[in-house]
Amino acid sequence: MGSSREVDVVVVGGGIAGLTCAVGLRDSGLSVVVLEKSSGLGGRARSWIDDKTGDPVHIGPHIFLSEYPNMLRLLEVLGTRDKVVWQRGQFITIYDGSRPIVMKMAKLPAPFHLVPSVIRDSTVPHKDKLSGLPASLFAMQLSEEDILRLDRISAASLLRSLGVTDRYLERFWAFTSMSILNVPVELCSAGALMRFYGKMIGHAGYDIGFPDGGLGDVFVPAAKALLERAGIEVRTSASVETFDGDRERATGVTLTDGTRIAARHCVAAVPPQALRRLARREWLEAHRTFQGLVAFQPCPYVSVFLWFDRKLTDQQFWARVHDPNDLNCDFYDLSNIHTGWRDRPSLITCNTIYSHRADGMTDAEIVARTVKEIAEALPEAARAKVVHSVVNHIPMAIHCPYPGTEQKRPEVRSEVRGLLLAGDWIRTALPSSMESAAMAGWRAAEHILEGEGRPRSLAVPHKETTGLPGALRRVARVLPLHRVPMWMHGV
Repeated sequence: MGSSREVDVVVVGGGIAGLTCAVGLRDSGLSVVVLEKSSGLGGRARSWIDDKTGDPVHIGPHIFLSEYPNMLRLLEVLGTRDKVVWQRGQFITIYDGSRPIVMKMAKLPAPFHLVPSVIRDSTVPHKDKLSGLPASLFAMQLSEEDILRLDRISAASLLRSLGVTDRYLERFWAFTSMSILNVPVELCSAGALMRFYGKMIGHAGYDIGFPDGGLGDVFVPAAKALLERAGIEVRTSASVETFDGDRERATGVTLTDGTRIAARHCVAAVPPQALRRLARREWLEAHRTFQGLVAFQPCPYVSVFLWFDRKLTDQQFWARVHDPNDLNCDFYDLSNIHTGWRDRPSLITCNTIYSHRADGMTDAEIVARTVKEIAEALPEAARAKVVHSVVNHIPMAIHCPYPGTEQKRPEVRSEVRGLLLAGDWIRTALPSSMESAAMAGWRAAEHILEGEGRPRSLAVPHKETTGLPGALRRVARVLPLHRVPMWMHGV
């Protein structure tokens, strides 16, 4: 028979969302316990030390954006914001075989900051580039209500209806959908893709950054230390069996070892499929949020780390033009990112996103194929020796943003009293990302503090779009513009 105890708040999940929520409660005077099923914190952003090399590796490479105010606020609180290495002077280099296409941000107002780089790309005829103009104008005007309406159809269907040519659909939109939303454009929610694109062209002057070391190392040790100093218990290898309560209320959790923890506030900071497993049957039967959990399918990926015997490039980050037969999309040479590693041989890590095409391949085959793809951009890789490799198979990067899923993303406050939801998949009006997870964590803490009669603002609102997109969106709020094609209103 397990023991029993009582706290004010139990947070299930020790990833970005759960730790952010707990950090937001650190000086509240509430008794809080964080429970993480695995042996380490960080969730889908965790990292560890490679046994052979002693180098930090993570579950897969991630990027920061300077437009991540909630994640950056977490790092500020933890005192680790300086552990983000920013790439200055360019946005991304995309390789078409061995030919680099350098995308830089001009010092122009949105959306013109990207136009010079688009014009300079001679690999795509201008008529195809121009076919994307109606889609850009369309995206600039969209409200969140429009985004949810567009969620009913696929991105490819929308783009074709707006006149995007097949060549430009494959060259630009398929790459954007796979690299950012992690699914093929034919399977992506039109709302999800248009939301991201509207934000991308609606702001100028942002930068891409990378963790200086393993991603988990940027926030996990500091968060654990801060929480423990505040008297908040953080437990790993603490597997929750189920939430306790009844049809209308959550009252705590029961762990697999029989321990029961009663709590006035419960936070489920776990992926949707995990929440479905932990939810009470009456919640699954009675409440729309829980009934909709079956729509969230995990997007698998494979992440490869390759230690080479020589330096291959001085680049930090690059990508390949989209080809459905390729394995990898984005590449990072950590020797050019981590502090003090500049004189080291290349350590390149990359992602096979939506990795079904790697099913049936051995790790050795994945490594060989990855080296071949690297060598197309960096020919020296074909002559170099791989002295060590790690292949991570990850069941879930994010949930697949298929049509219909944006409408099913739940609010932080669930229909069950006493139960709050947090994670990158919560309705934050953001793509699933570390920024979405951090925002949801701050919001969950806000709801708890409000319930305790001590309201406090923690989540950082995102800036309104600027330049022409900002002007068009303001006009669209007051004029009856047909932001969404009329034929879609009946979809």
